[in-house]
Amino acid sequence: MFAIYNKGGLNFRSTIDNLYSLSNVDSLARARNNVQEGLPKDHSVKNKKRSFKDFLEKDATQAYKEVANIDTKEPIFHISDLMNTEVITLKSNNTIQEAFDIMEEKQIRQIPVLDKETNKIIGMVTHKVLLEYIFNDLEYAEHNAQRTLDILELREVITADPVTDIRRVAKVMVDFSLTAIPVVDKNDNIQGIVSRANILKAIANTPPLQIWG
Repeated sequence: MFAIYNKGGLNFRSTIDNLYSLSNVDSLARARNNVQEGLPKDHSVKNKKRSFKDFLEKDATQAYKEVANIDTKEPIFHISDLMNTEVITLKSNNTIQEAFDIMEEKQIRQIPVLDKETNKIIGMVTHKVLLEYIFNDLEYAEHNAQRTLDILELREVITADPVTDIRRVAKVMVDFSLTAIPVVDKNDNIQGIVSRANILKAIANTPPLQIWG
């Protein structure tokens, strides 16, 4: 089960087939086409070989898709088995400067944003969006950095239910160029987040991850 949230709250909740039938799905894909968003900050020089951590982040979903083709009769893995429950979130009344500082400190490039009153997810903010807003007008960059996140036009965010089949989550991540998906329960409460790295690490550390359904 997947859902889409925006500033108005829950906008869609249904199966993966209905997700793909939405008329605005293409715009969601274009919004996430930069696969670098969500990856740890790269301090390396351009010609340096990729580290193992880089390999995990970039190739996680592809590796999972290959492994998932194994035809066995093991139990289906749910996304709740792999998700990171220590989710870093922001409130809509956090400042743009605060969001930027947290991303720099935690070495992340996107963070779920929660409504300041309901604590329900309303979108995802990326490092790129923050920089574009701050430096859109250099004369007022310092002023812009002190404005709150609710001034931004946050894009809709695709989420997954905790009991969603991991194969379906992997497919959505690939098809919509997502580097991470928040995991949200039926009460609209964020329970965790899963990244491409989570999927590949599970394959590496829990062999064999042979999923059947």
